[in-house]
Amino acid sequence: MKIIFFGTPRFAAEILKYLVKKNINIIATVTPPDKKRGRGKKISFCETKEVGIQNNIPVLQPENLNCSKFINKLRAYNADLFVVVAFRILPKIIWSMPLKGSINLHTSLLPKYKGAAPINWVLINGEDETGVTTFFLNEKVDSGKIIFQEKISLTSNITAAELHENLILIGKKILIKTLNTLEKNKSTLYYKENPNSNIKAPKLSKEICKIDWQESARNIHNLVRGLSPLINQNIILNNVSICPCAWFVIEDDNLKRKRVKLLLTEVLEDKMDIKLDFKTDNKSFFYINTIDGILSIKNLQIEGKKPMTIKSFLSGYKISDKSRIT
Repeated sequence: MKIIFFGTPRFAAEILKYLVKKNINIIATVTPPDKKRGRGKKISFCETKEVGIQNNIPVLQPENLNCSKFINKLRAYNADLFVVVAFRILPKIIWSMPLKGSINLHTSLLPKYKGAAPINWVLINGEDETGVTTFFLNEKVDSGKIIFQEKISLTSNITAAELHENLILIGKKILIKTLNTLEKNKSTLYYKENPNSNIKAPKLSKEICKIDWQESARNIHNLVRGLSPLINQNIILNNVSICPCAWFVIEDDNLKRKRVKLLLTEVLEDKMDIKLDFKTDNKSFFYINTIDGILSIKNLQIEGKKPMTIKSFLSGYKISDKSRIT
């Protein structure tokens, strides 16, 4: 079975690497065009392209997916199946091209969490399970018939970065299972319908990432771990690329305001004087009061600085009773 692989970030690259290792016949891969990044504006390309080059797989990088030249190139490969992992939305002229259709590996248990950021939203919403789904592409986003699903349980402290790695592992296996099934042309295979769901996974934004201190300690903790930095995952705000992290603003005695990203937190069962917004010994701990409990800050990042532990932060940034958090 001849397959063309569509993908972009590390998640897709790891899947492609595994398919090659398992001797799946990948005849080409499609990735976004190269981009200029950093101050030096050096040309860089995505991880999926790198895997393609390393394994002598032809790489196509269309600026426009509807470009006739690109579409003709795809047709010339006469592929049996297109496999899509963490890529753009494909137009019908592309996903309907192969004889066996086009399939997608999605990082949620569809129909829940259709959209661009399922790994994040599953944790933000405090779900106790998630998984991966393979399904056929159709006209609607993440709505084609479901082929296979694999569930995993979630702990109350797992971060998006950790979940990302776990889903790579089960994603590899379920995709191989899917490809083997499709290659055998099992006509008796039952494809589940993929109905609409009110639980979506929209793109992340600066507003979504802003911490509301009127929320419960558990909800804030879920936001922090749900936005724990993923490798090479960025959002673009006003042409500035930033990592999607939960954030707040701290104001010191001199009224200087700094934006702080929270990377790791813990919900404490202890109670604290409700009149206090926060408590710290300026050495080893920083507790923030919420409407129903205490949030202990473990790791953070001040705007323009590297990530650090709370001890490192407090060794260089003293917090007083006059400091404010918003």
